[in-house]
Amino acid sequence: MPASVASSDDGEQENYIVDIDQLQNHGIGQADILKLKANSYHTVAAVHGAMSKLLLKIKGFSEVKVEKVKDAAKKCMPNSAGFMTSAELLELRKRCFRLSTGSKQWDSILGGGFQSASISEVYGEYRCRKTQLAHTLAVIAQLPREQGGGDGKVAYIDTEGTYRPERIVQIAERFGLDPVAANENILYVRAQNSEHQADSLCQMTEQLATGEYRLLVVDSICALFRVDYLGRAELSERQQKLNLHLSKLTKTAEEFNVAVFMTNQVQSDPGASALFAGADGRKPIGGHVVAHASTTRVLLRKGRGEERVAKIQDSPDCPEREATYIITTGGINDPEKA
Repeated sequence: MPASVASSDDGEQENYIVDIDQLQNHGIGQADILKLKANSYHTVAAVHGAMSKLLLKIKGFSEVKVEKVKDAAKKCMPNSAGFMTSAELLELRKRCFRLSTGSKQWDSILGGGFQSASISEVYGEYRCRKTQLAHTLAVIAQLPREQGGGDGKVAYIDTEGTYRPERIVQIAERFGLDPVAANENILYVRAQNSEHQADSLCQMTEQLATGEYRLLVVDSICALFRVDYLGRAELSERQQKLNLHLSKLTKTAEEFNVAVFMTNQVQSDPGASALFAGADGRKPIGGHVVAHASTTRVLLRKGRGEERVAKIQDSPDCPEREATYIITTGGINDPEKA
């Protein structure tokens, strides 16, 4: 599997996904590499970023072997120590892109759309059209960059059974894409429980390592964890498992330069602080664990008539602003274009 390439602003090509087979160049045998792949390690970066105690769980891996594998991974990666100047980081971030929402108003408050190499979360009550936004992004991610897309494929984890390929057909027609090809470019899984959800993400890394994917959708992030872990007695375990899943999502976004988009439900909490709850007392599920994992958080609420309102709640580079949008047959759009 070849290393993936990404285009920088000056048109030069830069390799940023190093296939795990490169470890052979530094003394790691094919048998050990196959074991790593069987445990969902498909890139050098994944091995380099893994805790040694996790690698020790691989059958046949001793402390000596893990140290050898980690050392080989360092040799495969430039800047493996993690230190660089801010100027170097600025240059590195030029490969990031933004995916349009389908609404110019919404894009404007996001600085162009949802950003790659980070996690974006939208949350709100039912009928705010969170899933419709996920469908719209799944099509737009396939558009060329100059049209607000990512010119790539999509991975989609559906936890509530609300994904509809028929909607992909309708939205693809709006943007002039072949509906059949649009559905073919979406890798879909219906997660049955929270363990399956976490395992599905690990299994997807083999496809993501090809460098062909631009968007990873999780709709919704907490629904299955909420069902599988009930009451205060299991709250601590739920948050630990959710935290591990979110950590994997963060690493996935950064390693493969994909936009991770996840939806979240809300719950009523009249006593919640204004920081995490809206004026009506609703707050997103998952607490601080989800709040800290999300780079950009957007609150969705109902507006007048068929209009919906998106408000940025937290973002490192976008102020708290609002945008109005509607749902059409072709997905998310601006009200005046209905």
